Amino acid sequence: MDRLDNTVRDYAWGSSTAIPELLGRPATGAPQAELWMGAHPGAPSLVDRGDGPVALDRVIAADPVGELGAASVERFGPTLPFLAKVLSAALPLSLQVHPTREQARAGYADEEARGVPLDAPHRNYRDDNHKPELICALDEGLEGLCGFRPPADAAALMASLGVPGLDPLVELLCTKPEAEALAGALAGALGLTDAAGRETVAAVARAVTAAAPSDPTGELAGYAFAAAQWPGDPGLVAGLLLNHVRLQPGEALYLGAGLPHAYLRGTGVEIMANSDNVLRCGFTPKHVDVPELLRVVDFRGGRPEVLRPEPGADGERPYPVPIDEFRLSRYDLADRFATLPGDAPQILLCTAGTAELSCGDETLTLHRGESAFLPARGTATVLTGPGATVFRSTVTLR
Repeated sequence: MDRLDNTVRDYAWGSSTAIPELLGRPATGAPQAELWMGAHPGAPSLVDRGDGPVALDRVIAADPVGELGAASVERFGPTLPFLAKVLSAALPLSLQVHPTREQARAGYADEEARGVPLDAPHRNYRDDNHKPELICALDEGLEGLCGFRPPADAAALMASLGVPGLDPLVELLCTKPEAEALAGALAGALGLTDAAGRETVAAVARAVTAAAPSDPTGELAGYAFAAAQWPGDPGLVAGLLLNHVRLQPGEALYLGAGLPHAYLRGTGVEIMANSDNVLRCGFTPKHVDVPELLRVVDFRGGRPEVLRPEPGADGERPYPVPIDEFRLSRYDLADRFATLPGDAPQILLCTAGTAELSCGDETLTLHRGESAFLPARGTATVLTGPGATVFRSTVTLR
């Protein structure tokens, strides 16, 4: 078992207080957006096995089978297939979508063949993998936009704002088949960049801000918050096409390929496939490739499914996801113990109380905010800690 020394990423949208509070450290006043736990080469966790700190990706590369297990290496390759994070947003993240694995492979190969540098601002595909995600709320304020509303619902929301510049989008949403309506409306929203379009965006910002205090759903407050942070960004109009979601602690969202989404504010535990492929739609100064975006987005409407942990074996409560590269579950230990199988790599994060890990003669204590890497050594680990809450990130081996 390895205690992890993790990197905190200081993206501008991050909260200055939530991650320091979780880690028991004084706030510096600077944004602290993401705590990374894993072996992503961009910010790998460090482990110390007696010879000083070593990056976890280097440890795994030196002995993939010994660290990950033969079954994981055969199934997912010689790298840790997931990245776990604590994400804490004080400002909206970019409105974005992720490609399927097939789209990522094709897009990456195309850009490589055309000689587009990996660090080019206009590059769409940084690797050839997909990037499904799961986020689980740690506080009551995790708020975001996720997936398309049914076209009629999006039309009703836009019409309620009384902004004439939205009339063409409302008509599209009311008269065309679902996929055509959503695709046309998204393209139209992102095309509001000329003088008339900028005035429409400004009018939408004024309308949602004025209506938010009397909105019983609380949705318009989320849009008003985004408008205040990104004045003039056409992503605000694109965001009206999406469902507004607020998660309670312990609730989660699975974000698959093609699903447009943005986190507006709040703190959660996030797990994702080991990829950096993001196509942006708005709330960003970065490159937005509208034609490629429209090719990747899944234009289906409906309410997103809010996930709650399901009862599992030995007190484990997993969140159901349709992929095998990652699996997130939680343990609320109370007065019991749990036995964690040792057949797959796993990362444990303690978010409340104090957890005790025992494996053979080895023990490790995790306080709130601390995490550990458990290699796939075939030996079970016993987890105890009255009052502790522990999130477990691993893979599914079938």
